[in-house]
Amino acid sequence: MVREINFDGIIGPSHNYAGLSHGNLAATRNAGEVSRPRMAALQGIAKMRANLALGLTQGILLPHPRPDTRWLARLATDYAGAAAHVRAQALSASAMWAANAATVSPAADTGDVRCHLTVANLVTMPHRSHEWPATLKQLELAFADTAFAVHGPVPAPFGDEGAANHMRLCEAHGAAGIEVFVYGVSGGPFPARQHREACETVARAHRLDPARTLFVRQSHAAIAAGAFHNDVVAVANERVLFAHEQAFHDRDGFFADLRAAMPSVEIVEVPADRVSLADAIASYLFNAQLVTLADGGMALILPAEAQANVPVWTWLQEMVAGNGPIRRLEVVDVRESMANGGGPACLRLRVVADPATIDPRFLVDGATLDRIAAVVEAHWPERIAPADIGDPALIDRIVAARRALLETLDLVGLIDN
Repeated sequence: MVREINFDGIIGPSHNYAGLSHGNLAATRNAGEVSRPRMAALQGIAKMRANLALGLTQGILLPHPRPDTRWLARLATDYAGAAAHVRAQALSASAMWAANAATVSPAADTGDVRCHLTVANLVTMPHRSHEWPATLKQLELAFADTAFAVHGPVPAPFGDEGAANHMRLCEAHGAAGIEVFVYGVSGGPFPARQHREACETVARAHRLDPARTLFVRQSHAAIAAGAFHNDVVAVANERVLFAHEQAFHDRDGFFADLRAAMPSVEIVEVPADRVSLADAIASYLFNAQLVTLADGGMALILPAEAQANVPVWTWLQEMVAGNGPIRRLEVVDVRESMANGGGPACLRLRVVADPATIDPRFLVDGATLDRIAAVVEAHWPERIAPADIGDPALIDRIVAARRALLETLDLVGLIDN
């Protein structure tokens, strides 16, 4: 019964465009625009419905309490008295991007044959650095079964941004795999958010076999172009690695090591002379969900922006017409998330496990998504303009909206403020 489950973050009622993420070009480009939290959440729900229609197993992670009053208290202030930029950091809905929730190693890879999850510390960006306690609380609840081992964050200052910088290749999801940790080295215009020391710490905590674990450096060119996480330029699924030609610092060395560890690997590389880094990042070509369908074929779940980008879509059409492993393209509309710097893959955390070992409140079907959508329609703000974040009425609505969702899902124990 072991299978891959995609846990999507439900986009929270405080979703807004504050432009807090240095190096995330979409987020900073759209700073100050009017956001649409209700539309954003409904787009995320529609993506989950599409995954269910493909026969995939779907889970959820919940919005965090916002504003984060506990974090503000540690800063010796409250929401009303905080500076504008601190208010924005306390109100951020960025926990919606579940790919940054944790790093996950399935039981087939670990020394104690349990699925290990390490919550990401996200220390590089202030607005994300206070996410991990609420994320950890959810992980400990959803994965309380003895089949799992849930770990606290890697200590600061070693930045860890979770599954967005982690790939796993294997013959099948339930088989032993090769785990690839991708890290960056600072020195360019934008910070490297994933540190090698953090990767090595997670690998030790998860009791991974060193012979089946690779530490790979992201290229300076990719980070400078706006690939703040590896999943903006590369994604893997089972035996397939799908990557941009300029994703890695030592491309040839990495590919040689990967082929030595897993001779059956299929590397699908997009050449830079066909799709530039700029086009790959603007379209989030690689921030797609690469998934295995029931018939064994692979599909790429892409944002609509990839279809709208002529070089990207032309190359993709040629790829699926060929004899490669990726044979199907599925386009989804997640424009609100994209405008804040996160595509389809940012919104989900992959966990390989038996669904029967997971708290069922974190797994969804069509009926559950109907209930969630009804709460969103009734309670999520329709829009948030930059001037609104100081409005006490908006804050009250955000708090009440999250409470309504948790009550609907019988998860009131997660209510902190």
